Amino acid sequence: MEVVTLESKAELGKAAAARGSELVRQAIEAKGHANLILATGASQFEILEELTSPASGIDWSKVSFFHLDEYVGMSSDHPASFRRYMRERVVSKVDTNAEFFPVNGDSANLEAELEKLSDRISQVEIDVCFAGIGENCHLAFNDPPADFDVEAPYIIVELDDVCRKQQFGEGWFSTMDEVPTKAVSMSIRQIMKSKAIILSVPDARKAEAVKNAVLSEVSPEYPASICQQHPNCTLFLDRESASLL
Repeated sequence: MEVVTLESKAELGKAAAARGSELVRQAIEAKGHANLILATGASQFEILEELTSPASGIDWSKVSFFHLDEYVGMSSDHPASFRRYMRERVVSKVDTNAEFFPVNGDSANLEAELEKLSDRISQVEIDVCFAGIGENCHLAFNDPPADFDVEAPYIIVELDDVCRKQQFGEGWFSTMDEVPTKAVSMSIRQIMKSKAIILSVPDARKAEAVKNAVLSEVSPEYPASICQQHPNCTLFLDRESASLL
């Protein structure tokens, strides 16, 4: 795992997007198309703004992208919906020919929906996964202790209290009671199949999680620590999130 520390959250976003954009352009040049995984949440605001700007040089008509997770039972119009987040921060800003494969967490037949999505992502090689790390060191919604062995690309998970408090603290919900207890998450094994992983992790509240992800032994108790074993993972931090390293 390569660790890059910047002075501010804004600089982090630009640096991570620059590295990621280069990888995306290389994939398009090599094979005419790129497959991405994009994350949501407050940590991704700056990087997605950079990735979707003309300055990134990405031809989005040659891009397909998946996202990491979604709450079970939540409408795509809910302010906290990650599908809504993707529509507003990515889909509406890029070429209309870009392919987006959403996680429909409110599907009437969720198991069939996940089987269809899992089959789709299993057919492609993911060139770049853009992700973050949660306050409890989660990767996607794989809270500790994470399942490092499950093969299914998308799984249904229970959200722990630390994760739910993070979602409330970031302002996505009016009360803790509104935060769902279940979500669909991309599995650890599926994330690790990506050719490259770009982790963007700003803010002091993530410092403990960053320390555990980087300095601890690889353990399901620190889900993001698995990225130590990835052959091409870059972790972008600001001074606050890197403060305990």
